[in-house]
Amino acid sequence: MATSKSTTATGTGFKLSVMTLAIMNVTAVVSLRGLPSEAVYGPSSAFYYLFAAIVFLIPTALVAAELAAMFADKQGGVFRWVGEAMGARTGFLAIWLQWIESTIWYPTVLTFGAVSIAFIGMHPTADMALASNKMYTLIVVLVIYWAATFIALKGLGWVGKVAKIGGLVGTIIPAGLLIVLGIIYLSTGGHNNMDMSQGFFPDLTKFDNLVLASGIFLFYAGMEMMGIHVMDVKNPSKNYPKAIFIGSAITVLIFVLGTFSLGFIIPAKDINLTQSLLIGFDNYFHYLRMSWASPIIAIALMFGVLAGVLTWVAGPSKGIFTVGKAGYLPPFFQKSNKIGVQRNILLIQGAVVTLLSLLFVVMPSVQSFYQILSQLTVLLYLIMYLLMFASAIILRYKMPNIVRPFKVGKVGNGLIWFVAGLGFCGSLLAFVLSFIPPSQISTGSNTVWFSVLVIGCIVVVAAPFIIYASRKPSWQAPGAGFQPFHWELPKNASAAAAATVTAPATPSAAATPTAGAAGDATNNQKTES
Repeated sequence: MATSKSTTATGTGFKLSVMTLAIMNVTAVVSLRGLPSEAVYGPSSAFYYLFAAIVFLIPTALVAAELAAMFADKQGGVFRWVGEAMGARTGFLAIWLQWIESTIWYPTVLTFGAVSIAFIGMHPTADMALASNKMYTLIVVLVIYWAATFIALKGLGWVGKVAKIGGLVGTIIPAGLLIVLGIIYLSTGGHNNMDMSQGFFPDLTKFDNLVLASGIFLFYAGMEMMGIHVMDVKNPSKNYPKAIFIGSAITVLIFVLGTFSLGFIIPAKDINLTQSLLIGFDNYFHYLRMSWASPIIAIALMFGVLAGVLTWVAGPSKGIFTVGKAGYLPPFFQKSNKIGVQRNILLIQGAVVTLLSLLFVVMPSVQSFYQILSQLTVLLYLIMYLLMFASAIILRYKMPNIVRPFKVGKVGNGLIWFVAGLGFCGSLLAFVLSFIPPSQISTGSNTVWFSVLVIGCIVVVAAPFIIYASRKPSWQAPGAGFQPFHWELPKNASAAAAATVTAPATPSAAATPTAGAAGDATNNQKTES
């Protein structure tokens, strides 16, 4: 990957090709662990993938590219984007959700990793029994996560090398292999277990049929991270959208064909959300008399999971760490070790992961635990996306004269209204649907389901507002150098800042969070309300 040569949206002279950026998008987004959840829908799963790509994946990529290019020289990421549009309080909520979402995500992805480890054995029945064991899964999740945390605390120099090949070995190659196996299976007379009578268009009158499908939005989540590379392609206004559409097409094809391949070999009634990917490979290898290959693919998938976790453990936490040092988190959360790694945030993150993992004890099965945490992750991440899409539209009017090196629509605001509006409506639809318990799997008591989702959302959303209201001037770390928002600047300075995005602000010019981000700031009272 070329990311090592291109780390900022301002560019370094090195330019990514259209195909390179497209492949980077695929690597960042594609994960195979969610394929079983869509395989239960048969041919209609293709509809869900295409629908989510049109109303979420592509809008996310285009909107994030415009926002990233606008603020290429300023810190903060989604905190900056939303904060410029809606105020620091709401910006803090956005980056908080981005961080906490990834924290809740760890138990679900590591559950898949635990299942992969279980299938390294050569006895399918025993492997399935081990994968379904709650205590085994709990122990594996905690051991791997804390091992990754302690490795992150030592520095991430070698983790990047692991991540480079993790996506290839653990995702791209297995995805291609799964599709090839499906083609071979059907072409050699294998029985198609997928119910083809369902058709391409689903029965949209049955809302519970859409619940698992709403989780597909999280399949595509993370595309906004690629927005940082918008200025690292030649002629970004033309080539960046081209890369996005190519990457999106490849992503959809992998998901659709991979899902179909699972459906061909496993009847819908037998699909298990955590085990079916491994069972699918097992069945294909048994059919081809290659059972010896099952442990190999299990190790490959496990390696992909571990590489991803090692990368993400320290990733989103770095963003909240940077914002925290600007004065939005107490000094305790700003502590780092001698090599600058955000030690206390990683430890707090680990404690949250541990508590969430203990839900294994109360949920009826590993599968139900996996699904409810996945749904909570979807809900929290979608709130962040709702804020991002709304901010893109708001900034067209609040900062109309700022230079936009990449812009959705060359003239006027019509296209940004359409693209961001489409993403907003799609995210809102998925958010509402995510509260409905799925009929396809056992999640235990509906009361527990609603309680976890509703209380989880309320607690997570309320926390950053409480922290924001409690902040003190002493929270700002010396030399944080966080550039002020445009509404924090004097009127004449704000106008000058809106004319360029290339002139970096000096640390001395940075405003403290209480100077312009406080709720009683004169120019921000309406924004923050």
